[in-house]
Amino acid sequence: MIMRDRGLDREVTRDTTRRAVLASVLAAGSAGLAASDAADLLDSFAPPSGEAWDAADRSLPETVESPHGAASVARDEFGVPQVTADAEPAAYFAVGYCQAFDRLFAMDLQRRVMRGRLSEVIGEATLDSDEFNVAMGFSDAAEVTWDAVAETRAGPLVEAFADGVNAAMEDLPLPLEFELIGYEPEPWTPVDSMLMEKQISWTLTGSFGELRRALVADRLGAERAETLFPTQYDHEYPILDGTETRLGGTRESARHAGERASHEGARGSGFGSADPVDPALTDWLSGFESPTGVGSNSWVVSGDNTASGTPIVAYDPHLSLQAPPLWYEQSVETPERSVRGATFSGVPFVIAGANDRGAWSFTNLGADVLDCYRYEIDDAGERYRYDGEWRPFEVDRRETIPVAGGEDRELRVRRTVHGPLIEREGRTVGVAWTGHTATRTTTAIEAYGRSEGIDDLLAATRDFDLPTQNLVYADAGGRTLYFATGRLPIRRTDGEVVDGDRVFDGSAGEGEWAGFEPFGESSWEGFVPFEEKPHAIDPAALSTANQRPIDDPIHYVGVDYATPYRGARIADRLVESYYPSDWTLARLPDDDPLFDGRSRGDLAVAALRDALDEVGGAGSEDWQRYGDYNTTRAMGHPLGGEAPFLNYEELPADGSPATVKNYRVESSVGSSWRMVVRPGTDATAVLPGGNSGDYFSEHYDDQLRRWLGNDQRPMPLGAGGDPVVRFERSTEGSQ
Repeated sequence: MIMRDRGLDREVTRDTTRRAVLASVLAAGSAGLAASDAADLLDSFAPPSGEAWDAADRSLPETVESPHGAASVARDEFGVPQVTADAEPAAYFAVGYCQAFDRLFAMDLQRRVMRGRLSEVIGEATLDSDEFNVAMGFSDAAEVTWDAVAETRAGPLVEAFADGVNAAMEDLPLPLEFELIGYEPEPWTPVDSMLMEKQISWTLTGSFGELRRALVADRLGAERAETLFPTQYDHEYPILDGTETRLGGTRESARHAGERASHEGARGSGFGSADPVDPALTDWLSGFESPTGVGSNSWVVSGDNTASGTPIVAYDPHLSLQAPPLWYEQSVETPERSVRGATFSGVPFVIAGANDRGAWSFTNLGADVLDCYRYEIDDAGERYRYDGEWRPFEVDRRETIPVAGGEDRELRVRRTVHGPLIEREGRTVGVAWTGHTATRTTTAIEAYGRSEGIDDLLAATRDFDLPTQNLVYADAGGRTLYFATGRLPIRRTDGEVVDGDRVFDGSAGEGEWAGFEPFGESSWEGFVPFEEKPHAIDPAALSTANQRPIDDPIHYVGVDYATPYRGARIADRLVESYYPSDWTLARLPDDDPLFDGRSRGDLAVAALRDALDEVGGAGSEDWQRYGDYNTTRAMGHPLGGEAPFLNYEELPADGSPATVKNYRVESSVGSSWRMVVRPGTDATAVLPGGNSGDYFSEHYDDQLRRWLGNDQRPMPLGAGGDPVVRFERSTEGSQ
């Protein structure tokens, strides 16, 4: 899963049932079992049907009937499916079939997270997660998104993908995890694939940072909060250095249009701009954001600066590390496209990869696309004040969350004109997020796979609504591109443009987004024009590492940027108060009160001595060498606590949060996919584990050691060998 579930990470509770006994036995000493040993252990506890052991013999059939026509699938030595077809729907039926064969449990688990239906099969341990996801309305947002996508060129391909997933469910034994938990998955729908888009987008843009900033300001004061938690780090390594060429739009034109009126006053500090927020609610909501360290590296170098004369695109996304990996590699060859690369389980199209004409990748922009609102609500909780009057909530309904082995939970779902109202123990906060409306990112990603060069890529990017990303691209003609993707809100209060790094008074209409329709189809008329987003056409060399995109953007983008260590290093190589970042601490003046009258040097020496005393004193046997501590132990399977054999082998891993090789063992975040491409020619890649999520497959973890050593393997275009499965038109014909 991209968004890790706290309840599932802690302890999965069960009644005393056969599946609980089975899981307990597996957990009692099965770590490191070979596939055959695991099968033997399972066999001794087989139910009469023997369904659990069928998973040990799962394999693709030689032929599969398809209502969408003929296709074939070859597999390379790492189990990557290479799909070939004369018709696009036939190809994506085969893609759905292959993804379900390799990753069905991961697909089903993640849609349960987003729909708020984990507790239905897990129990009370995941109720917090379910309550949050139901209240946020991700499922409803996916429904309206599918309504928009269904009428596009991508729609029939998404439907064919869903058909392929469901055919695999009918044809094949279920993966082992379903028997361990004890349930069967429901049919896959196109809405589920849209839900995966929402899940990816939430992981990369869902931030309640303004609540934390308001809380810190309440504790420390606005001025002190700005010193310790600055909204912009004082470094010289933005993505763009101000010399970029643009499609259009200037700072003056934006100001003349009123988009940056009262520029300095509108920005403010982001601190102390609203009433104090509730610490418990803030902490609870913060638990549903991404793990610490989610981000990425990417860089592009033009052919003028390479030995081959061909541009190079390199990509290193830093997301959660787990078994199986988040990314799924695939290749699709049709008359319309020849595309290879990585996607997420449940998403039909290659998200980051290459075709025969270009290569593209994304890193997190850090844009602010979520706002929080406080409201005046009547004593009965039935109305809220807005625009000078009391009005009923736009949505006010009860939803039931099923709970395995416990009492079902009833949740009140309320929404305002801005979006969901989240309630926790009597405290409320309103949320507006660009993902709550119909988004067209699926259509953009589908078009990337067919693009013939930079012009096609730019045209498709206009539909890339969410998540907000740093797009890096190069084509075989030598063109290069950087573009900040996604919809960027322009907020207004009393007609004045303001930044979003604060909590707004929703009852007073502060921070409104013109043209935004939550749980509908937005016009986006009040958002930053495409031409005025940060971008560069034909840069000679450019890198992104989640630092701010530009020092002084035409429009407010956000404040949630990474410290510049990775960005600075890459650029050099190419041409519950919350803790302040080490970048901030290293640059505080020597007389800052935080140092309590001691010099920075004295504090550093004292800290070193304290550390040496602690290591050498009682309990020193608990300390480890960095190489022993920094291991792959956190790269576990969601059910690895009860069935440890599903986890990857524990191996030493290098890297740190401040290095280009970003690895964070505490939050299990790091390079979730690596890719280097010369557009139109060769490409290499590696996954942190294997392409298969089937424990009994030889491709479950066959790339893990390669990933640790960055030993990338070829990522070729087209079919790479003899077909292992052929899809033949079914007698029913096309649907």
